[in-house]
Amino acid sequence: MQKITSRDNEKIKHALRVRSGKEPGKIFIEGKRLAMEALDSGIELEYAFISSDLLAREGEDELKRVLEIARIPVYELPNKLLASIADTESPQGIVLIGQRPTAELSEAFASGRPGGLPIVLLLSRLNNPANLGAIFRAAEASGVRTVITSAGSADAFSPKALRASMGSAFRLRVVEKADEHEVIADARRARFQVSGTTANGAAAHTAVDWTQKRLLIFGSEASGISPELEAALDERIAIEMEKPVESLNLAVSAGVILFEARRQVYG
Repeated sequence: MQKITSRDNEKIKHALRVRSGKEPGKIFIEGKRLAMEALDSGIELEYAFISSDLLAREGEDELKRVLEIARIPVYELPNKLLASIADTESPQGIVLIGQRPTAELSEAFASGRPGGLPIVLLLSRLNNPANLGAIFRAAEASGVRTVITSAGSADAFSPKALRASMGSAFRLRVVEKADEHEVIADARRARFQVSGTTANGAAAHTAVDWTQKRLLIFGSEASGISPELEAALDERIAIEMEKPVESLNLAVSAGVILFEARRQVYG
């Protein structure tokens, strides 16, 4: 195992570019749990950094073994050097650089994977990566298999979004930066109902028939779905709640609706 001690090393410089989103097609994976999720999910990896402390620590045999099986270059870094390139305040001693998973819009409305809900999510101009990742996690947990992000949305595979998704982004079919009008047109061709969450939704989420195929659209937490997009909806949906509360965190709202859908589909 090669040891890197200088921040001027080309691998270190490359990893920093990946972390900042300046290397298209690459992702920065940090932390033991995310590393294991990436390895278990079959993400194509290029190389790994591991701190001297983590290498010397007992009880990390599984992680070391999996990295050996992955057959990727593994570089030992002094603790301070690894901490200097980490995206977190308390790094866990491991960083992986991998290939960004890709999916095409043409795949989004294909037959769902066995056991999945008949729902495709479209996240419209959602620019908070933590919310984005949390919705991915709720989507996978509820049984959704495909999530589409629109142009103008946050990077679905940024370090912050990946941490919030807890690995769900690796397993979902994620179509990024799609044109919203193309998404709606494809959904209608595939005979999906086009539904969206709005503040003045005409239908309570519990009154919707979630056993039918739907494109479900969530807008940003700040401004919601755009008026133009709202005009294209077949159905407007809202969560009934007690006054004076008027809204929920976007990821919470997604979880409430998706688990109602799961209740209807699976009983």
